[in-house]
Formats: sequence, structure tokens, C-alpha cells
Amino acid sequence: MLTFSHLLSDIHAIVLTAALIAAFIYLCIYYGLYHFRVGRYGLNKPVVKTTGSLVNDDTPPVSVVLTARNDAGWLRENLVYLLEQDYPNFEVVVVDYLSQDDTQFVLKLLHDYYKHLKIVPFKEDVNLFQGKKYPLSIGIKSAANDILMLADPDCTPKNLNWLRGMVKGYRDKETQIVLGYCGVKRTKTLLGALQQYDALAYGAQYLGSALIGHPYTGSGRNLSYRRSFFFKQGAFIRHYDVADGSDDLFVYQNADKHNTAVCITPDACLNAEPKKSFAQWHDDRRHRVATRNRHSLASRIGEEMLPAANLAFYAAAALLLVFRLYTWPIVAAALVLKWAWQIISFSMLTKRFDGGYVHLAAPLLEIYFIIANTILILLPLHNNRKFKK
Repeated sequence: MLTFSHLLSDIHAIVLTAALIAAFIYLCIYYGLYHFRVGRYGLNKPVVKTTGSLVNDDTPPVSVVLTARNDAGWLRENLVYLLEQDYPNFEVVVVDYLSQDDTQFVLKLLHDYYKHLKIVPFKEDVNLFQGKKYPLSIGIKSAANDILMLADPDCTPKNLNWLRGMVKGYRDKETQIVLGYCGVKRTKTLLGALQQYDALAYGAQYLGSALIGHPYTGSGRNLSYRRSFFFKQGAFIRHYDVADGSDDLFVYQNADKHNTAVCITPDACLNAEPKKSFAQWHDDRRHRVATRNRHSLASRIGEEMLPAANLAFYAAAALLLVFRLYTWPIVAAALVLKWAWQIISFSMLTKRFDGGYVHLAAPLLEIYFIIANTILILLPLHNNRKFKK
């Protein structure tokens, strides 16, 4: 018969058990509010077909804006999917910034077939700032329409109704920003699985935060806002001195629960090509968090609560077992329940965003990210590139 009366006389057991239970409760609530909520969002609403179902008022003119540098391969493969969108009135603006490959020739060839492709070429480096904010600003300034859709050359819509899907976010007249989701194409490699998990977990974090009324960031790979709002808020002026943050800092500084919508219907989602090496992928992840020091202290604490809770949970479990404090039934129950709820809630994300079976490995992948994210925060960011995609 199990008894836990000895815990009351062992201060170490009390502290570690309390830490384990507190972290367990936080993680279960987080998985419910973010993973499960995002995965189930909108599923109880009636399904509205996108093709040919929207009236003219629901299909306002749209400008898709991309920045490219030496992206001839991606543009050759993916740009046609944007140009062929099933939408009555739109343009695609591509800023070709100092490309030295065949980007200009690919764009010119496509322009011969698609007159709604607008090319903004740069032959000289006139960017006085680091990063892609300046070329992106020029692309936005060159856009003819108020509603902007932002993506990257290596991103592909799941179908030809991406614009119709994202525009649904503007049905509320107060909406100025629409947050979308960009996943990673499925592959059968460990690196691919890690990237899929990372995209799903990160997407659940910022989309879930927006759904509970606290939007704080977005992904520039699938992001929309009004051109008039962009310039009214001062564009990127407040953070031009930072190379990154054309998506993160703009959303953080300008989004609120009244002017921000989430659009994650199947039509509204994009997929990006997975990085081919760990070095490329980790470089992108480091740039994703490079602007967090511009967030408020309260925001940074909130953003670090999940990794802190995970670290506390596993550290407390390990110490309770290593020092044989006779609490293994509590540890075993907490691990089984935590992993079960994590897999179930994460499966909601994989079903919504076509993530395959990565949810089955979610507990193991999460442990990897506890270590990787700690290294990510500790290592300094060295950015010698003038143009960061």
C-alpha cells in the first residue's frame, strides 16, 4: 500500500513535488488554451465554400507583396501559384533587391504571361538600414491596393483560394491586421519532423495568444494588414535600427484585440519548404527571437513561461527519481497524464494544419527544444547580412 505521509517531514520532497504539480497544471492549461484551442478554432462554425461563393463586397482588391534576393529557383517553382489565385482583382508585387542570379529573368518571363505581376527592381544598394524592412516598405509603397498579403518566395498556398481565405479576416470593419499560418512541408527526415513541430508549436503560441485577446507577434510568411494602417502607424520607423522584426515588432507594437483577426481556415494557410540543414534552420530560429529584447518585460516573461514550466517539470521529476524520495507514483502519474494530454491536444494542430503524425513524438521533440531553446537564448546573434529573408 502506497503512503505519502513521509513527504510532510521532507522539505526537499515537498518543494520538488510542489514544483512538479505547479508545472504540470500550467502545462495542461497551456496545451488546452493554445494547442487544443487553435486546433479546434472555427470547426463548429458552418463551412462556407470559397470558390465562387463570395459577393463583390467580400472580394476587395488585394496586393500580394514579396521581397526576393537570389530566389530565382523559388520564384520559378512557387510564384505561379500566387499569380494563378482564384480571385477577381489582385496584383503580385515582387521587390527584386540586388539579385545576382536569374531572378530578374524569371520575373520578366512571368510578367509576359501575367500582367498583374509588378516588378520593383533594385540595382544599387540604397538600404541605409539592416534587414529587409526597406525593400519591403518600397514594395508596400508600390502596391496599388489597400489590403496587403505578405509571403516569402519559398512559400506555396495549399490551393488557389488563399486570397479568398485570408480576405475573410476583414469581414469586421475594425480589422487592420490578419494573422495567418505558414507550416512546413512534410518530409520523412528527423530535421523535417523538428521543423514541422517547431512551426506548429510556434504557430499555436502566437495564434492562440491572439485568440485569447493578446496578439503579440505574427509570421511574415503569411501576414496581412491594410496599407493605410501601415503608413498611419509609421511603417517600420520605430524599429528601423533593428535588422529583424518586420513582422514581429510591427505586430507587437500595433496589434490589439480589437484590430487583429486570426484566419486559419485550410484555404488561408501556406506551406514553406523545409531547410536542408540544421545550420540554416537554427539561423532562421535565432533571427525569429532576435527582437524579443524590444518586447516589454511582462511580455518576455509570458513568452518564456512555457519553456520555464517544461524545464521545471522535467527537472523536478528527475530530481525526485534520482534522490529516491519515494514519490515515483506521483512522478509516473504526472508524466503519463502530461504526455497523454500533450499528444491529444497537439493532434488537433496536426489535423488542422496537415502535420502528419508528428504529434505522436511531441513529448520527445519538446525535450529537444528545451535544450535547443536554452542554447538559442544564450548564444549571441551575429547578423552580417544586409538582407534577411
